Amino acid sequence: MPNPSAPFREHPSTPFQAGLLIAAGLLSLSIGCRSDEVVHFKVPKEAAFAPSGPRPATPPQPMGERTGDPGPGMGTPDLPPPPSPKGALKWTLPKGWSEAQGGGSMRFATFKTPYAGKLEGTVVVLPGPAGGELANVNRWRGQIALPALDEAGLAKARTVLKTKAGQLNVYDFTGEGQTKSRMVAGYISTPDGNTWFLKLTGDADSVAKAKPDFITILGSVRLD
Repeated sequence: MPNPSAPFREHPSTPFQAGLLIAAGLLSLSIGCRSDEVVHFKVPKEAAFAPSGPRPATPPQPMGERTGDPGPGMGTPDLPPPPSPKGALKWTLPKGWSEAQGGGSMRFATFKTPYAGKLEGTVVVLPGPAGGELANVNRWRGQIALPALDEAGLAKARTVLKTKAGQLNVYDFTGEGQTKSRMVAGYISTPDGNTWFLKLTGDADSVAKAKPDFITILGSVRLD
């Protein structure tokens, strides 16, 4: 019979038991390390590298140098708008005359006459008083090398036509020199506030031939 008083002795483990102990230890280690497992997330590039502050504003597009054009794709040039339909003038052309719309940034219409020589008829419309009648008449006179007028001289040079659009003032000036230029101009303000200039300019002889027809045009003006 075994001796109860004999001290307990641990028996050496078998190779099978040692293998079980090693497997149990590895499993415990695997479970313990799972909580420290690294988790990977995909972050969009823009979010990863976006600056913390606001994005810089887009620099303004350059404006046009001469007309205020906002630039390609930014709108249209800053040209004077055409008159409103209610304020536009109408007229009747004599036989042989023709008309083309536009012809310049401020030109409303251009007349073509049946007369030979250097000759041009134009219609220009500007908003408001356009600098005043005296200033415009003196500018025209300067174009054909004539001195400026004062208010008394302006009144003396003026001829008034009564039209359906209101009072139209007519001026007829002939320049000096070997090659004489002549200008017949009509000046009228319409109720919408626009100022209209109807001019016939060219060589003195050609303007003289076309003047009767042009006066007929001036006398026929009316509101649209």
